[in-house]
Amino acid sequence: MRINCTILRNFIAASFTTCALLCGSWARADVKLPAIMADHMVLQQGMAVPVWGTADAGEQVTVTFGQQKQAAKADDMGHWEVKLQPLTANDKGEDLTVAGKNSITLKDILVGEVWIASGQSNMEFGIKNGRDAQQEITAGDHPHIRLFTVPKHVADEPQTELLPQSQPNKKDEGKWLVCSPQNLETGDWGGFSAAGYFFGRDLHEDLKVPVGIIHTSWGGTVAEAWARHSYLENDPDFAPMLDRDKDPVANYQRQLERWNKAAAQAKAQGKKAPRKPGNPEQNPNRPSVLYNGMIAPIVPFAARGVIWYQGESNADRAYQYRKLLPAMIKSWRDAWGEPNMEFLIVSLANFQNPPKNPGDSAWAELREAQTLTAALPHNGQALAIDLADVKNPGDIHPKDKQDVGKRLELVALAKAYGKHVEYSGPEFENMKVDGNKAVLHFKFANGLHLKGGDTLKGFQIAGEGKTWHWADAKIDGDTVSVSSKDVEKPAAVRYDWANNPEGNLYNKANLPTVPFRTDDWPTVTQGRK
Repeated sequence: MRINCTILRNFIAASFTTCALLCGSWARADVKLPAIMADHMVLQQGMAVPVWGTADAGEQVTVTFGQQKQAAKADDMGHWEVKLQPLTANDKGEDLTVAGKNSITLKDILVGEVWIASGQSNMEFGIKNGRDAQQEITAGDHPHIRLFTVPKHVADEPQTELLPQSQPNKKDEGKWLVCSPQNLETGDWGGFSAAGYFFGRDLHEDLKVPVGIIHTSWGGTVAEAWARHSYLENDPDFAPMLDRDKDPVANYQRQLERWNKAAAQAKAQGKKAPRKPGNPEQNPNRPSVLYNGMIAPIVPFAARGVIWYQGESNADRAYQYRKLLPAMIKSWRDAWGEPNMEFLIVSLANFQNPPKNPGDSAWAELREAQTLTAALPHNGQALAIDLADVKNPGDIHPKDKQDVGKRLELVALAKAYGKHVEYSGPEFENMKVDGNKAVLHFKFANGLHLKGGDTLKGFQIAGEGKTWHWADAKIDGDTVSVSSKDVEKPAAVRYDWANNPEGNLYNKANLPTVPFRTDDWPTVTQGRK
């Protein structure tokens, strides 16, 4: 039988057209939102609020919230974003609707203050592990505080979405939770971040507005893991850390091949297989991998600022931290497009046994790097130098996160909200030598006093020979005089310059003096890359 070729061609073309239409309808991309935008969230008051997501290329998307309606068209890659005009604080939950070819309605949305809580284990430290844990959890019924925990995820490239969690014990990560005793206990390591919660609670109580805390931290991690890669590439001082990252990844396949052969040989001989090499791609301490996996997916969610508790893992390279932490901060601000984003740092707590002799300390140098960074615009710091358990100095995780949260909140009130509150302990201003004495002048020195005992501690002094001696110190109004019988002509003074110092100089606000040194002599971590 002969077939008319024209009819056959038309039949085939029609079939392809029908298939294309059907496939197109099956493949239609519904309007979607990132996980950070969900029921119960808090939107930042007083600034433009981005709402973003994905849809079909060219699709018109409309966002409605309160009296506002904003529209955008998805680009060629299907990405869209609108910005809500600045909002006024509101503790009455409202709906937010996103409509395109489909519609999404988010419920119970509040407007107030949003802060990101990040760092390593002292930020991850859950409320169940802390001081007065059960009492604090029981009292933690605050429906206008909302909590969000970012799932842990390592990524080589910046991600647009948070990694979904499959582990049953982490089912509440990656979603907004209304603050309640039950939800405070939800988390990977003792519940929600204690420092983050206490900061948010105090802020909520003082500002009388809803507060949202986005917790994204990972214990034992270094600052470079949280920085955008291009900001590390721009500084030759960071080249060694980037170079270290190249070799393990390149060599992993060779290591794995050798292990497979050794394991097969061991099995044939009835022996235990050697330990399998770890995949360096899952190492959370590689440069930028935590920014990519745990920060990039929440950009550009509008937030007032960041509270940051990290540094222990960088203490052996403390001098480098002077440049590393500011670079990391700038990388975040540029990602958000918010040059005035507040960044509040928790200075490292006291750790290990108090020193018998004065001298150098890597942890003191790390605190100095934090203080230098805190002095930059829109930064600040809260001290934890006196909050560790004196009976357990080897515990790197102080249980007193209430005072950490309160001190952070005082800095936030002053720096971010323009409130007239005492937020800092005494800060060294200048030194003048008077014979065999060094006279120290301070800012925030109202009501200088020693706390505990009858002797002022924590001061050390050196002459031009650079040999350090414990010093005798005396408060004289808003100054402190420092001397030693072993130093005839003072050249430099240091205060609380140790891993676990014993300084007891406070001001009227009962805030501890910021550790300092008056010298610029070479340090033990200088030059370490």
